[in-house]
Amino acid sequence: MEYLDIRDKNGNPTGVIKERSLVHADGDLHGTSHVWIVKKNEKGSYDLLLQKRSENKDAFPGCYDISSAGHLPAGQDYLTSALRELEEELGIKAEPEQLHFMGLHEGKCEEIFYGKPFKNHEISHVYLYSEPINIKELKLQEEEVQEVCWMDFETCCEKVKSGDKKYCLFPEELKMIKEYLKI
Repeated sequence: MEYLDIRDKNGNPTGVIKERSLVHADGDLHGTSHVWIVKKNEKGSYDLLLQKRSENKDAFPGCYDISSAGHLPAGQDYLTSALRELEEELGIKAEPEQLHFMGLHEGKCEEIFYGKPFKNHEISHVYLYSEPINIKELKLQEEEVQEVCWMDFETCCEKVKSGDKKYCLFPEELKMIKEYLKI
């Protein structure tokens, strides 16, 4: 079982710890770390590395998602979680200084998966990683990540804006990337 700290609007632990499935059943505010991997493309803009979630995930199976993301286990901080998730999901061993903090994002959504309500209310530290990577050399965590692909930033923004259900991305985080990179 995975336990999570319930957090306040600033992302700080409240002292309450709950099991992950109960957090999503009740819609409690919990912490996540989000790492967006970017690279310059030949058009002078940027491409985003998107992961396609495994078909076995408890939420948004088979959807395109942030490069690397994960819940903060109880007692863990955002940066430690971001570094761990990058290595576990993609096989990228990053150094703390390679993750550029873009800001705090509060996201909320309610869906039904496998016939059960899923209430996600997360407070995330959002990071950017721009070190060169070769996606053919990544070691994907099969139970989490089905595949990865590069997508042009503007194309990704258009898909999310159009409401394409194959993308489980927060538009506000795409805006954070745009402002951080001055696109």
